[in-house]
Amino acid sequence: MTSTADHVATIEQLRVRDFPAQRAADGRVESGPGFHVADLRVSEEFWDADLTRVEEVLEEFEAELSVLVQVLTLRWGAPDVLDLADSLERSAMGEPVPPPLDTLCGYVPELSIWRLDGRWVGLGVGQGDRELPFQLLVAIGEEGTI
Repeated sequence: MTSTADHVATIEQLRVRDFPAQRAADGRVESGPGFHVADLRVSEEFWDADLTRVEEVLEEFEAELSVLVQVLTLRWGAPDVLDLADSLERSAMGEPVPPPLDTLCGYVPELSIWRLDGRWVGLGVGQGDRELPFQLLVAIGEEGTI
């Protein structure tokens, strides 16, 4: 299992990494012009799982997210909360939504957001569908895209 310190190290590495000119995926990191998105932790899939197991895993992921938010709050101050429902609604109506919010809004309900050095850093927990794994993820983007 990955530790909070490992997550913070990954976030710090991505926060200063250059954005590529083209979309690219490298392991658990997807990047593109103006953004990076990385899975910090991914659960098992839930095709035949009972609801108790799904709830347990969700609680684990939310607790891990909470600890990470607390650690980064000590470092960077209190985050804003970005509700992605508006992005999801705009996307569903065919309106443009900037990356990475265009994909995140389909499975992450909200992000805790910090603004640092011309970039934003967002943390959240998402699940693409009820049988799919939970993902604890970090998204980093250019300031002005949210």
